Amino acid sequence: MKNFEEQKRYERAKDRVEELKKFYNNLISYIIVIGFLAGLNYYQNEWRYAWFLWAAFGWGIGIAFHAAKAYRINPIFDKDWEERKIRKYMDEEQDDQKQLWE
Repeated sequence: MKNFEEQKRYERAKDRVEELKKFYNNLISYIIVIGFLAGLNYYQNEWRYAWFLWAAFGWGIGIAFHAAKAYRINPIFDKDWEERKIRKYMDEEQDDQKQLWE
């Protein structure tokens, strides 16, 4: 039992590290591409019209959501909520099974 729990914890930790790795890769890509677009924008018109900000803003929203997912920032559906719902449905299913046999 202990070995199984340890394996489960390891798998969850590994998945979390993969999520964080994807987020950091996305963030690095954002910095590089937006930096390039800013340089291109400056080269074209010396920021008389800063069009690169549209791309930075749009992609930035995606980065913010990705960060919230990677760092598990979710005030409504936190981990405790998820565990409570899982237990609730497991209990309901168990009660349904008991009623079938009675």
